[in-house]
Amino acid sequence: MDKGRWERMQTLFHQAADLSADEQGNFLRRVCGDDRELLSDLQAMLEEDAQGASTLDLGVAPFAEQVLDRPQPCLQDFGPYHIKTVLGEGGMGVVYLAEREDLGNMVAVKILRDAWLSPARRERFTSEQRTLAQLNHPSIARIYDADTLPDGTPWFAMEYVEGSSLTRYCAEHHCSLERRLRLFRSVCEAVEYAHQSAVIHRDLKPSNILVKDDGTVRLLDFGIAKQIESLDGPTNQTMTGLRLMTPAYAAPEQVRGDHLGVHTDVYSLGVILYELLTGRLPFDLSNLTPAEAASVVVEHEPAKPSIAARRGLIPGGLAPVMASRNTWADLDVLCLTAMHKDSKRRYRSVEALVRDVDHYLNAEPLEARPDTLEYRLGKFIRRNRRSVAVATLVVALVIGLVTFFTVRLTRARNAAMAEAARTQRIQTFMLNLFQGGDESAGPADDLKVTTVVDRGVQEAQALTADPAVQAELYETLGTVTQNLGKFDQADKLLQSSLNQRRTLFGADSLEAADSLVALGMLRISQAKYDEAEQFVRQGLEIRKKKLPPNHPALAKATFALGKVQEGKGSYQEAIQSLEDAVRMQSIPGGISADLSSSLTELANCYFYTGNYAMSEALNQRILAMDRQLYGERHPTIADDLINLGALQDESGHYDAAERYYRDALDIIQSFYGKDHPETASAYTMLGRVMVSAGEVDEAKGLLEQALTIQEKVYGEAHPRVASILGDLGRVDLKQGKYDEAETQFLRMEDIYRKVYGDKHYYIAVAMSNLGTVYTDKKEYARAEQILRETVRRYIEALSPDHQYTGIARIKLGHVLLLQRRYEDAESESRAGYEIVKQAGGSPTWMKPATEDLIAEYTALHQPEKAAAFKAEVPTAVAEKKP
Repeated sequence: MDKGRWERMQTLFHQAADLSADEQGNFLRRVCGDDRELLSDLQAMLEEDAQGASTLDLGVAPFAEQVLDRPQPCLQDFGPYHIKTVLGEGGMGVVYLAEREDLGNMVAVKILRDAWLSPARRERFTSEQRTLAQLNHPSIARIYDADTLPDGTPWFAMEYVEGSSLTRYCAEHHCSLERRLRLFRSVCEAVEYAHQSAVIHRDLKPSNILVKDDGTVRLLDFGIAKQIESLDGPTNQTMTGLRLMTPAYAAPEQVRGDHLGVHTDVYSLGVILYELLTGRLPFDLSNLTPAEAASVVVEHEPAKPSIAARRGLIPGGLAPVMASRNTWADLDVLCLTAMHKDSKRRYRSVEALVRDVDHYLNAEPLEARPDTLEYRLGKFIRRNRRSVAVATLVVALVIGLVTFFTVRLTRARNAAMAEAARTQRIQTFMLNLFQGGDESAGPADDLKVTTVVDRGVQEAQALTADPAVQAELYETLGTVTQNLGKFDQADKLLQSSLNQRRTLFGADSLEAADSLVALGMLRISQAKYDEAEQFVRQGLEIRKKKLPPNHPALAKATFALGKVQEGKGSYQEAIQSLEDAVRMQSIPGGISADLSSSLTELANCYFYTGNYAMSEALNQRILAMDRQLYGERHPTIADDLINLGALQDESGHYDAAERYYRDALDIIQSFYGKDHPETASAYTMLGRVMVSAGEVDEAKGLLEQALTIQEKVYGEAHPRVASILGDLGRVDLKQGKYDEAETQFLRMEDIYRKVYGDKHYYIAVAMSNLGTVYTDKKEYARAEQILRETVRRYIEALSPDHQYTGIARIKLGHVLLLQRRYEDAESESRAGYEIVKQAGGSPTWMKPATEDLIAEYTALHQPEKAAAFKAEVPTAVAEKKP
């Protein structure tokens, strides 16, 4: 047999000897291939090794026992432990499954085989025993007991761990990327604890890490662990020394016999992480001699994990993770920093590695950075000094040619970068089109946006090979369909996204939190505020646990909670939540667009509570902020102007409101054109204030134009269409066209029922308008009936103290007053008055409520109460004047 074949057999034998019997068979079939002779020889060597009959390694024991007539130790009982079966056997010892009969618990008993032959082996065994005794960590297998047999053979009993190796567990349970990283993090915590106890493991690998059925990890086999203070000398680099590590996971300094330290375990952890991410080891050492394997570990650079993962699944192995390019960029840095050849360039401690794992899980920047060109160039020059010197002379001769081509390449690069930037802008535009937050991109003249979205849903359903991307698209499309008023479809998409993310990443993952918050926002649109609050709070709690304070995602969830509270009419609670969101988003480097959104909702809440001064101050601040962000003529500026116009409209300053609305319309029309839905919305706002100002003919023309555009874009059954129908109905009321107004409001109600179902408070809005029609038509009994139903619906969908409930009760009181039912009328008018006053005291409704109460108390012969309300009339009237 030639030397090379013998060295290969020795290497394969040592690698196989460290494996269990089941793993040995698969390993041998893979490395031997069609070489049946090699397979037969290795099997024979392993059989001899298992029997303890090899004179090359373990054969001295039986030989010596034959010579000295030394009996084998009895293996039935070790103190109070009764042996059940053999768990494993290696070159140094045997591990048995045993039961402590007095307590009934199962343990693993490790015995040093042939201890009397080698003082060094006995010392290593004793060292492992001492090491385990000083380590007390939930992720490290604990030692329970230790003693010697009557013949002096040492043994110790330790925690019996029933589980799978780290990689096998991940493969069997199809663990997601996040789950793998959290298991890896648990391993790191155990190793970090050992380091804090001055212990270096030196043989970290997946087979020494077991994962129990409950998902907890146990770190095993401290057989070659060392105290840190004992690592000052070089490692003994003999064949025996090589057996004390696993080459595939060994750090370069281990292979070279250099100084070891915490950085040695950091390297092995990097290899384990590499294998968890890619399903393969960074180096395939299976067919190499020991010298060749050492050379690879010391000199070769591993492929980036992102590249290794593309090579696909090894049969029977762990599937590589599926991740985006940006995700892989961070994972590459994590792995390659831990595995750096230069120990000084690795993470300085396991704690530093854990910090970066946490940064990745929390979507934060890593502390580690990829090697710079300067560093890699310096390393290359130091390795190749002579070659570099020669190359420098050559470069000097052709510098002119290089300069020429450098200029041309620079131009080509700049052109390519410009094209890439253009592509990125196009992609961003397309993404915004489907995110629902900017319906401004709108459909083409011959294509409805609903058709585009339906196509998007079909495309997303076909992405079964990439469930993470599919889940993300489901959430995006769910938000779009929500904005289009298709709530049933939105609910299915968002629920699908949540279910997939819980399966892929876990129920308490940040991805699941995203879906929970999105579902909460949908429930706000559906006026299901209790469910909305439940979803949002669940998402918020997950983000609070996993994200640092002031994280943008945490601020967004807090903003969503404020939206829920605003919808429920709990304006003070909403103000508190929104102020918290604003505080988080106001830190240096905060996202100004999100801050603007939170401030806008905060301004709305102050508007609803009647604090118009605070609302206007906030809206002016928002306008200045958005002008800095977007310039003077951006649609966002138009939205701000519309909010300021609404403040003036509500205060009765119709001329000022009209100016704001016309400025907004000018921006929107120049941005989108005359036939866009956003332009239609601006027409609607301008039309409303003109109705209030009494310019009903021009208002009706604007509203009809807006209705035509919205029906063309969204179809005839859409909330935007229903909203305009309500405005047109109010125009008809002012013109005394009661039948036309009734038709508008009935169609409005029908649309809301189709879109929202029967429970949404928007249906009560339409019914309230119908109550006004029947009141003006003097059909008081019919008006009373429908207004009582309106009050009931507002209480059920919103709350008894909501402003809309108060307005409906004011209307009901007015109908009862017209029927001369003064006591009933006073009860409703007074209740409505108090509710609206508590909500901010809108002059639009405080004045008629006050006038009705004066009439009711006068009719009830309560002049003192009537006088008290008469004192409020001049104020209410004054506030209504432009």
